[in-house]
Amino acid sequence: MDAYTPTRGDRFTFGLWTVGNRGSDPFGGPVRDHIDPCEIVRNLAECGAFGVNLHDNDLVPLGKSQKERDTIVSNFKRALSENDMVVPMATTNLFSHPVFKDGAFTSNDPRVRAFALQKTMDGIDLGVELGAKLYVFWGGREGTEADACRDVRTAIERMREAMNFLTGYVKANGYDLRFALEAKPNEPRSENYFPTTGHMLHFISTLADEEMVGVNPEVAHEVMSGLSFPHAVGQAMEAGKLFHIDLNSQKIGRYDQDLRFGSEDPRQAFLLVRLLEGTGGGEPYRGPLHFDAHAYRSEDEQGVWEFARGNMRTYKILKAKARAFDSDPEVCELLRCHEDPELEALWQAGYDSKRAQSLRQIDLKPDEVARIGLRYERLDQLMMEHIFGVR
Repeated sequence: MDAYTPTRGDRFTFGLWTVGNRGSDPFGGPVRDHIDPCEIVRNLAECGAFGVNLHDNDLVPLGKSQKERDTIVSNFKRALSENDMVVPMATTNLFSHPVFKDGAFTSNDPRVRAFALQKTMDGIDLGVELGAKLYVFWGGREGTEADACRDVRTAIERMREAMNFLTGYVKANGYDLRFALEAKPNEPRSENYFPTTGHMLHFISTLADEEMVGVNPEVAHEVMSGLSFPHAVGQAMEAGKLFHIDLNSQKIGRYDQDLRFGSEDPRQAFLLVRLLEGTGGGEPYRGPLHFDAHAYRSEDEQGVWEFARGNMRTYKILKAKARAFDSDPEVCELLRCHEDPELEALWQAGYDSKRAQSLRQIDLKPDEVARIGLRYERLDQLMMEHIFGVR
């Protein structure tokens, strides 16, 4: 055991669908056996995780009777209790069943939309029964291939109606539950509605109970389209809407790879951890740190648990490096060199006519300012040396 060994205090979580992934892909079937959810709980606890998340059917397969459902849930709750594990988040699978081939909440068929609401209400009940405080919505099939099939505005209206219905359901039942919406640009649809975290943040502002709804950004979902994940997370944090987060790794321009956290993008992973931990001075994120990733198809079950430990260790290593970087005296000096308390106070005070007149009278000498080197090359090199472990 060392300083990077995960513990429950680190707030790390995995989904049943992540470590339970059997290694299937579009070109080949499973390479690993099914792992019972109760066994997943035990193994994750041994690895140092504090929680496990689930889709409704990850735990209770479709078609089970009420008696079978209750037995499965009872056994799972016992496993959670025996291993001191929790379920921080739950979600609904609205993408696997063939009925969702053209979406769930945005489908043109009202029977599909009604079934999606039925399934989600059942999933919410299950999540609350297991102690979840967050409920995530990923609209995996909410999109198009043939764009002429519906007006985009109609899809947005239907999604809003569904969210308003479901927040109403939560409030009517007195559940202590918040929603987090997860964006993705494409896959499995050619075009997905609400493709980025920014799209989701605006959509949330149009909901009847917007205070109940935030976002669940995922590394791969922003990076696959070439966007900066730390920027997306920073915007969500600034808006007070980062309710949950999915950590993994991704190569730009590829399909959704769900790789081990930090394995492909250590620079961006470092910047993300620095942001989440607040080591640069900002308010830190205090929610669950969920790894929505899969072990390589090359692995057996032993490799799955090595994968799980690797995600958590990488996060803790980067957390230590972020703290070291932001306490480095040279870094601190470089970040202070542009400070001007008087101008900052004027900037932050907002508009009034007197301040506007004062601002007009200041000789800011823009030509002189333009000649000043910002020393960002040095700052960036210092960051890389901390990441590489040579400083």
